[in-house]
Amino acid sequence: MLKVLKIKNKGQSAIEYSVILIVLMGAFLASANYFKRGVQGRWKESTDSLGDQYDPRTSNGLIIHRLISNQATALTAISTPQGLQTTRQDQTNSLELKSGSINVGAY
Repeated sequence: MLKVLKIKNKGQSAIEYSVILIVLMGAFLASANYFKRGVQGRWKESTDSLGDQYDPRTSNGLIIHRLISNQATALTAISTPQGLQTTRQDQTNSLELKSGSINVGAY
């Protein structure tokens, strides 16, 4: 008979712990919404303090920038009675192209 009473006590304490756990989980779930709103409010305040936000409807841009460059170097060495004479010739060609458009306030 004592064994049967111990089982009932164990079952009763398990139910009590379950009820306490459910109440705590409910409290956390209820307060989570308020916590989430507080964090979102802080984020909004921080981003609003940065200035105007980007709006893709009011700005549009496409610029293509290309730089084409060629370089040639020629070294010539000539042996003379006074010693070795060297000459160097450098040639560089570059072409810079920019094309595109930027529209602000376009819809």
